[in-house]
Amino acid sequence: MSENQNKLVIRNIGLILSGMLEKPILDGDAIVSVDGKIAGIGREAELDTDNAVVVDAKGTTVAPGLIDSHVHPVIGDYTPRQQQVSWIDSCLHGGVTTMISAGEVHLPGRPKDIVGLKALAIASQRWYENFRPSGVKVHAGAPVIEEGMEEEDFKQLSEAGVTLLGEVGLGSVKVGDTAKQMVAWARKYGIQSTIHTGGPSIPGSGLIDKDVVLEADADIIGHINGGHTALPDDQIVCLCEQCQRGIELVHNGNERSALLALRTAKELDQMERVILGTDSPAGSGVQPLGILRMIAMLSSLGDVSAETAFCLATGNTARMRELDCGLIEEGRSADFIIIDQAQHAPGKTILESIEQGNLPGVGMTIIDGVIRSERSRNTPPATILPERI
Repeated sequence: MSENQNKLVIRNIGLILSGMLEKPILDGDAIVSVDGKIAGIGREAELDTDNAVVVDAKGTTVAPGLIDSHVHPVIGDYTPRQQQVSWIDSCLHGGVTTMISAGEVHLPGRPKDIVGLKALAIASQRWYENFRPSGVKVHAGAPVIEEGMEEEDFKQLSEAGVTLLGEVGLGSVKVGDTAKQMVAWARKYGIQSTIHTGGPSIPGSGLIDKDVVLEADADIIGHINGGHTALPDDQIVCLCEQCQRGIELVHNGNERSALLALRTAKELDQMERVILGTDSPAGSGVQPLGILRMIAMLSSLGDVSAETAFCLATGNTARMRELDCGLIEEGRSADFIIIDQAQHAPGKTILESIEQGNLPGVGMTIIDGVIRSERSRNTPPATILPERI
């Protein structure tokens, strides 16, 4: 029988990171996917591995593909913010297989009238649904809400396939009561919301403090560590304690504030609320390794294990964003990264190396059971590379 191109087997796995806080490491040495979905996890001898594309992990680590919870795409794999092409492909080489738009705000001449902003959101949703740069799943079409929008506008957006709001506060809606009403309308029609937190980030945005965030009650406290400028410490702690929504930490924010929010969530025993993003492209540029850097930073300075930090960038986001990826469990999308300790990096194991602040090397990315890239051109070289056989 010929090789089944719709079936993938990853064998000789040394370590499986699940993305699940409740059980971040799984027992097993093989994973099988069929038609883009995970069909089996465990010991190779106990799985159906016949007639498949085979990847030999050679004792390296398999983790869920990383999810960037906060990006600002525009169109295709191009961003005018930094005049850069193939930035999404570069992020794939940093292990990111899924991206969530927090608003297509960097489009020159972005429409701010209600008809125009709805048209842009619907178009953005469509073109990333129809075109996946390098296979990366980009969930886009996130309108920035403006004064004058009514419930019917959110209903129309939902009926057209829009499931996200751009950052509340990047448009003319900057007061809590107006934001609260629009967030509620969005939620009524199945549209998830994120609120800008901290000082201004782009022309037209403004300070969004804890009082506005608490009153608006958006689903995600967007970049609680600032994008770029963070709120005072007491306001960050207050948001963690008084709001039960998602706590998003981003690369393009204040690292000290990110560690404060992480410690607060840990003290509250609410680590499931913490998710990771980059908030790029932005003035700081594009960060292809931004999510990996957040994992290394949080696990080396935030007193969490490396396997837990991976959960913040995968399973936590998947569960909060209601995605079918981000977790290694049967029935989920077969989105993986195969990684290993970087060459000559200190640490006895890959997890210990990451906990010392070192990035791993990405040897392969797989999306929907299809190999999308092999040796990363952006991470430090992995000690051992997987091989398709």
